[in-house]
Amino acid sequence: MSLHDDPDALRQPVIREGEEFRTVSWDKAFDKVAELVGKVLDEHGPEAMAVYLGNPVGHNLAGLLYPRAFIAPLGTPNLYTASTLDQRPKDLASGLMYGDRYTLAVPDLDRTDFLIILGANPMESNGSLATAPGWPRRLRALQERGGEFVVVDPVLTRTAEFADQHLRPRVGSDAALLTSMAHVLFDEDLVDLGRLEEFVLNVDDVRAAVADFSPERLEGWTAIPAEVVRDLTRRLAGARRAVVYGRIGTATTLFGSIASWMVEVLNTLTGNLDRVGGAMFPNPPSGSINTQGTPRFGPPMRTGRFRTRVSNAPELFGELPTALLSQEIDTPGPGQYRGMILISGNPVVSNPNSERMDAAMASLDALIAVDPYITDSTRHAHVILPPPSALQRSHLDVHFAMWSVRNTARYSPAVLPLEPGQLEEWEIMCRLGAIFEGKGASIADIDDNLVRYLIAREAKQPESPIHGLAVDEVMAALEPRTGPERILDFRLRVGPYGDGFGHGTGTLTMDLLEQHPHGIDFGPMQPRLPDVLRTPTGMVDLAPEILVNDLDRLSRAVDEGPVEGLVLIGRRHLRSNNSWMHNVPNLMTGRDRSRLQMNSDDAAARGLITGSLARATTKTSSVDVLVEVTDRMAQGVVSLPHGWVHGSGPIGMRTAASRPGVNSNRLASSDLDVPSWNAILSGIPLEVSAAPVEADERARR
Repeated sequence: MSLHDDPDALRQPVIREGEEFRTVSWDKAFDKVAELVGKVLDEHGPEAMAVYLGNPVGHNLAGLLYPRAFIAPLGTPNLYTASTLDQRPKDLASGLMYGDRYTLAVPDLDRTDFLIILGANPMESNGSLATAPGWPRRLRALQERGGEFVVVDPVLTRTAEFADQHLRPRVGSDAALLTSMAHVLFDEDLVDLGRLEEFVLNVDDVRAAVADFSPERLEGWTAIPAEVVRDLTRRLAGARRAVVYGRIGTATTLFGSIASWMVEVLNTLTGNLDRVGGAMFPNPPSGSINTQGTPRFGPPMRTGRFRTRVSNAPELFGELPTALLSQEIDTPGPGQYRGMILISGNPVVSNPNSERMDAAMASLDALIAVDPYITDSTRHAHVILPPPSALQRSHLDVHFAMWSVRNTARYSPAVLPLEPGQLEEWEIMCRLGAIFEGKGASIADIDDNLVRYLIAREAKQPESPIHGLAVDEVMAALEPRTGPERILDFRLRVGPYGDGFGHGTGTLTMDLLEQHPHGIDFGPMQPRLPDVLRTPTGMVDLAPEILVNDLDRLSRAVDEGPVEGLVLIGRRHLRSNNSWMHNVPNLMTGRDRSRLQMNSDDAAARGLITGSLARATTKTSSVDVLVEVTDRMAQGVVSLPHGWVHGSGPIGMRTAASRPGVNSNRLASSDLDVPSWNAILSGIPLEVSAAPVEADERARR
């Protein structure tokens, strides 16, 4: 209720006039959208518009199901999402190996005996790309049944405290560590694919690729003794059921693509891919690419169909690298972005080089935001269209269900009604689509067009239960539903447990789900190879060329040796979901969490103690931040949380602005892990010193 009742949350649209926002009617707001975006389109074309979808999109139905409703009629190819800030290396490895970015192998937590965790702290932040409510409970249950888990992290996190073993590598060395483990599997004849052998290609190519990456060669780079690496690898290979799980800390590094690939390689070489207790593929009730089309086979993964103007970076999965968004806005020339549609995003806070992003967004001619707050980013918007609160909208998890450790479906209707005149978020997106479509289109027209598109695409698939059915016939069967519930009903009915509109093998429909308010459990994950694949060969490609070639870059870095001095990593907190929850008073209590954590030896060498004001400097920027000395941090590593700032201008979030903090993304650059083009947000070299006296005095005042 704190979010719903927040007095700072917008209830009606606003238009910016100078530095002030004025409340207007929905009609006036959309008229302004038509005026501003129309001018950009008329003068510069759709290539001058960009779309940014923030992380909250993944947590609500409209954000998941309706962006196409306005992106298609807008006609721009310039799509940016938060995915290229955290998970794109994982997407790339999965797309190349299994045929689709969403075909992610997740740890079978409830049945494994041996779990290795890298780059994740699920005791504090819960898991990601592995949907499992109650990670702490599940990890304790693993130990209680006689299993063990190992944490590989330079920080003594809460998860590491509970682990059976904690290894503290050098920051950014996960790719090298995992590659050296693959080397050990071959070197000590521990490779055992088991039933996977008939579904996996290019094992010998991996053997050759990792031949020079022995743990003895890499221990100076990883800071993990070679014998420790060999012992860990033997235990992984010898466990009855084991799995390696790597997350954001492995992906947001200089070699994130290799690290993400090697997680899959290790699970495969030990026979733990698609095995109970290993890394398995969910079968989500609302479907995914790997539940549609021809089982096992699919087209090759495409990339580079279009590129960014300034850096010539290729699209990947239809998206461009978010770390490069600011340069596309502020660099003059043909194709320069002059407008943006911003959906539930705060790129000024979440993007690297956030100072440049802030200035870039302020320069746009048409910034249209769908957001309930005036944030560090939307304060630059010309029009803000506020969606209803979470309690006013229904939900079924169609996104994170694709990576759930159990196959379940639960529908939650809206708890509270809309206020008079309020629009659903899907209606906002459809009305944007109607504006861009023109021709007198209405919200209903855009909604119908979207559903018809989904039906037609599905009906073309020979394996679909509705193959050959007329679109009008399926549309009629979905009546009288509209909006997200209509799309949900369609997806559930053509999904793996659906009734197929009378032509399927299951019984699942929205009607049935609504009769089970606590949800329906379809059971634990089951082996799905080879049908889960969508590759041209119908096989797992264990050695994608782009990833094998990137090992040369890692090898050169190892030969050059580790970076001297301090490196920066980020961190999250259970009560701070990125920047979303910073305006909830009861979550912002307690001690200041926006502090630079550093090891006692590093602090002493710089004359710093807890409470000192330090200046942290990278090649991109400098920030002044309070220090917290803690030996939870390994020597040479400092940590600053991302998602903070809330003080750079007239933002409409009073609780957040009262505890502004320091944003680590100001220190990050536009450097990328080139194979995936993901932002590098971990392992950033920096210098830390006592802040100048005048800065310290200002902070204490």
